Amino acid sequence: MEPVLSFVIPVRHPNNSLNHTVACRNLTATLASVAAQTDGRWNGVIVANRGTDLPPLPRGMKVVHVDLAPSTMNQWDYSNPHVSLVEFLTDKGRRVLAGLVALRPPGHVMVLDDDDLVSNRLVAFVARSPRANGWYFEDGWLWSEGDPFMYWRDEFYRYCGSSHIVRADLFQIPPTIAEARSEYIQLLGSHQRIRPAMEARGGRLEALPFHGAIYKIGHAAAHSRSERTLKRMFPKSVLRRHPRETFRRLLRLRLVTTSVRREFFGRA
Repeated sequence: MEPVLSFVIPVRHPNNSLNHTVACRNLTATLASVAAQTDGRWNGVIVANRGTDLPPLPRGMKVVHVDLAPSTMNQWDYSNPHVSLVEFLTDKGRRVLAGLVALRPPGHVMVLDDDDLVSNRLVAFVARSPRANGWYFEDGWLWSEGDPFMYWRDEFYRYCGSSHIVRADLFQIPPTIAEARSEYIQLLGSHQRIRPAMEARGGRLEALPFHGAIYKIGHAAAHSRSERTLKRMFPKSVLRRHPRETFRRLLRLRLVTTSVRREFFGRA
């Protein structure tokens, strides 16, 4: 059964892990989310350095071990954003490239961060349009572990690395890793550059017509140093000075219900 959707999950070097326990727990949840797809025509690859602690893998998922050096930055340096961006894109892009070269996806591919969750409808949706260029996630959810609420984030593709599905041939995957140029590697590491790059190649992406993923924020292994969902979306400055904006944001909260857990968490 040939996969219609392949997931590539890059994992940072163990030396760059801010919290090994939380990182492994997050990856376990991500894999459970992928494995819960309603259509079984998927496969995937985790790209990790040798010696990285990995949880048991579901059927269809394999590991590609790499010997890449750790990133020189453990966290985003807000005082030097350009250097941080290049370092981050290069490190992530090299891992994504290793996964693409090893997997050679026959259909569509999704780069999935190792702490995010995906809708269990993705594979079935992609299977209905096998020749489509792909999709960007206009809508998604922000959520912090343990919270009873999640927040509806529009323009999700601008904020989360797990926000695009692209027909694999549009990536023009090189025969070997060594043949990839630095610009190409950084493209693979950037969720914000994917959509315009594909459109420049004549591969216009469409908006996914449902919430495609949950962006997990505010945990101890988050390299972006993101705040928890409610603190991030309801800062004191908004609560005190902008009651209408506060009300608008309150309308975007959704309970983490049984159906939500079934769709994104792989369990009720």
